Amino acid sequence: MIILAALVLGAPAVSAQGTYAGSDPVGTLSYALPSTVISLEVEAVQEHFYAGPYAKYAKKYLGIDARQADETVSRVTAVRMTPRVEADQSKRFLITPGKGGASFLALTAQGLISTGDGSTEGTQWRFPTSSKGDFADRGVSSNLTSESATLYKNVKNETAYSKVAVQQEMMVEKPLETRAREAAEMLFNLRKKRVQIVTGDTDATYSGEAMGAAIAEISRMEAEYLSMFIGYSEYQNQKMNYDVVPAVDSKKQIYVAFRLSDAEGLVPADNVSGKPYVLELVPQPITAAPASRGAASRGTVAYYRIPAICTAKLSDGVNVLLQSRIPVYQLGIESSFPISEK
Repeated sequence: MIILAALVLGAPAVSAQGTYAGSDPVGTLSYALPSTVISLEVEAVQEHFYAGPYAKYAKKYLGIDARQADETVSRVTAVRMTPRVEADQSKRFLITPGKGGASFLALTAQGLISTGDGSTEGTQWRFPTSSKGDFADRGVSSNLTSESATLYKNVKNETAYSKVAVQQEMMVEKPLETRAREAAEMLFNLRKKRVQIVTGDTDATYSGEAMGAAIAEISRMEAEYLSMFIGYSEYQNQKMNYDVVPAVDSKKQIYVAFRLSDAEGLVPADNVSGKPYVLELVPQPITAAPASRGAASRGTVAYYRIPAICTAKLSDGVNVLLQSRIPVYQLGIESSFPISEK
């Protein structure tokens, strides 16, 4: 890989600005120096959370903290970084091969001349979900208890008149807290019933498939009642590919590779609605090669690039998510060697 050459011979470079509509001279070969493109394959998961109608009473009746509002959250779950080699159209050259002048060169499908295939294994990192203890589905006793208290009030005695109580019934809507309390009571009753079936502390006898079916149905009902407090989530997986082409004239070598939006998930780097994920390249210093003792060649020469070995860091602006060493050709040095004498 160090000598991966887009061996290109000493002739004027062809401009790569715009679309090249012409054709190369007959009997010539066209070659380009290699350029590195950093490909990122990113996976993310988007969570759509729906809060339960009794969420604000989850602490009181179940003793758990529940999310109070609907929200959509996205997070990166995996990144694979692969450096790839393609032709640098701004560094294209022409040569008229002589007898055996370029017969040793290997021409690739992109017009590159190289002594290797230019492929590099990718680096993949996965990020597990950070979670805390969840005890929402545990416990068979209520979070509430009763205490006795003695209250006192002053009553005025009446000798002439006495009050007669008249009862009147009206249909009224149950308060939200009352419905939450009843749901919590049903939840604990289901859990107690399940314990009784498992331990055999019940009048009915369950065994084999009957026990499994009964427990499965109780668990289903429990999950429905529990979701009224803790809500539920729906997940959507995403996978996108992004390419970063390092520029020679960039001094800091810092690029926004892609962005992540809670509402839209993975979005391109130019979509400012998302949080940026930054790719930073730190090239390793290249030492100067010692001068040759022989005389410089005055014949035809072939040009090639020696890549710069860079430390590539992908971060979310705070935390480094991925780090690897990769070769980047356009940030390296260009050199040449003779292939024929005048």
